[in-house]
Amino acid sequence: MTKLAPAILATVALLSGCSQTPQTIREVGNAPSMSPIGSGLQFSQAPQLASYPKRPHNMNNGYSLWSDSQAALFKDARALNIGDILTVTIKINDKADFDNETKLEKSNDRTTAWKADATIFGWKPKTDSSFGFNGESNADGKGSTTRSEQLNLLVAAVVTGVLENGNLLISGSQEVRVNHEIRILNVAGIVRPQDVDSENEISYEKIAEARISYGGRGRVTEIQQPPVGQQLMDLFSPI
Repeated sequence: MTKLAPAILATVALLSGCSQTPQTIREVGNAPSMSPIGSGLQFSQAPQLASYPKRPHNMNNGYSLWSDSQAALFKDARALNIGDILTVTIKINDKADFDNETKLEKSNDRTTAWKADATIFGWKPKTDSSFGFNGESNADGKGSTTRSEQLNLLVAAVVTGVLENGNLLISGSQEVRVNHEIRILNVAGIVRPQDVDSENEISYEKIAEARISYGGRGRVTEIQQPPVGQQLMDLFSPI
């Protein structure tokens, strides 16, 4: 084991400096490459949940010319089928402020004493003794969290599936490259066809199981992330 220690240390030291993946190595001196068209549809491939209720039996409309996909007579059709596109409106303005304080105090004080008085063959010894225990513990904790988020975006999503109850699975992705940094917006979830308005748009708070991701990749993101080896050392380090 002692013979392997230098090799292990050398390997860890090498990994601690490895922050470049094969893709980023290919991009040295170049802007990060953008994802192929259609890759955003794989962002959140949730399984077709069989626990969802089945769609109720449709009423027989006979020879009616009315289509559920038409929100209004003079508006474009709403997305209802696989492959249709709708617009997701994301307007997040959240603010949270938490302040917690905990204070615990405990004190123990116990004293025991005894006294003996007897006569042995005219000798009268006297015993008087006592002992005690004192204990005290204090704990004082305080924590606060302040968070503020604001995000206003529009992204087009594609209907990737239709559940048995008629609800739609949607997934959308948007990439914008600026100065060797790609900003990526992903959105996925389940929507009701009734919530898609006449403009073929839906607000993010009406998306069930919503998964919204806004981040990026590129030169700035690489600098902000610690090396892979350092992350492994932080994960498995006992101290």
